[in-house]
Amino acid sequence: MDLAFLHPLYERQGPWASVYVDLSRHAEDTAHARGLTAAEVDRELERQGADEATRRAVREGMESLRHATDPHGRALFAHGGQVVLDTPLARPPRAGTTAHWAPLPRVSPLLELAGEDAVCVVAYIDRKGADFELRSALGEADAGGVTGRQWPVHRTSSADWSERHFQLRVENTWEHNAAEIADALAVCQEETGADLLILVGDGRECRAVHERMPARLKDRVVQAAHGTGSRLLDEEVRRLREEHVTARAQRDLDRFLSARAPDGEGRAAAAEGVPALVEAAREHRIDELLVIPDGPDTHREVWIGEDADQLAVRRTELKTLGEQNSWAARADDALLRSAVMTGAPAISVLPALPDTEDRQDTPVGGLGALLRWR
Repeated sequence: MDLAFLHPLYERQGPWASVYVDLSRHAEDTAHARGLTAAEVDRELERQGADEATRRAVREGMESLRHATDPHGRALFAHGGQVVLDTPLARPPRAGTTAHWAPLPRVSPLLELAGEDAVCVVAYIDRKGADFELRSALGEADAGGVTGRQWPVHRTSSADWSERHFQLRVENTWEHNAAEIADALAVCQEETGADLLILVGDGRECRAVHERMPARLKDRVVQAAHGTGSRLLDEEVRRLREEHVTARAQRDLDRFLSARAPDGEGRAAAAEGVPALVEAAREHRIDELLVIPDGPDTHREVWIGEDADQLAVRRTELKTLGEQNSWAARADDALLRSAVMTGAPAISVLPALPDTEDRQDTPVGGLGALLRWR
């Protein structure tokens, strides 16, 4: 998951108001109910100590959502009398609308609610070209398309030499159009950041496009079993997107488990547990942060300074490091700030912890990291 869009939240010192707004309910009295919810959020932020200017910014932000048609919800982050970030959610907040006032923005719920839902491009392919459709948790949108050569595209059944020559031209047209579709689909993927490319159409035509896709994208391409117009296609696309997310999480977990074993020098390329992760964050050695939302370590208290790499398990450690100002924060929010601002290439969400005593196949506390060595 790319969380670069969170940079504005870490360029200012807190405290921050973080509000997750549930917009999934739509009824005749929705606008009135949302007005009541906004009043409840304002009272909750006041109870937690939020200043009037920031509360007013949140009230205005929520007022603008009273008639919103968002299918799931929004996340609002406000500071200093301004809503700095307003982002849509891919699914409704499990706890309904919530509000937090803390030294750091409460961003970890976004790992579940905003990004781990595969964005895909569905390519509807025929011999003359293709239409592209972007699908995400926020709905469907036209993503363009490509038109290839329009003639000749149909074979004949004659065995005459001239007809065989014509059929060769048909084959050349198919190959040309498949290459154009593959090129256009690769551009579409780059522009949309799609995780998955689903080809819909005749088997031969889809295979021809798949074969011509750039090597870097071939493992993101799948062919749908159902064609355009099938009532089963939408369900298949949903299933393929879910399977893609599950497989990606499993790959991330497998890499973590492999890296957790010490090498010949007794060093492991992975870390878990809040003290080890805090140390790695201070030294800018986190290459990829892995989070299991609501794992036991995510709620642990750590201490942070003004800069993203100033964090410690105990407040006295920060003073030893020369940091005069310090605040208590949740471990997951502190580590996410550090990962985003110190250049960790990726942040991955793992499946929920199993309800068993044996959790050796996951980061036990719900937080882990793949490390880089200096």
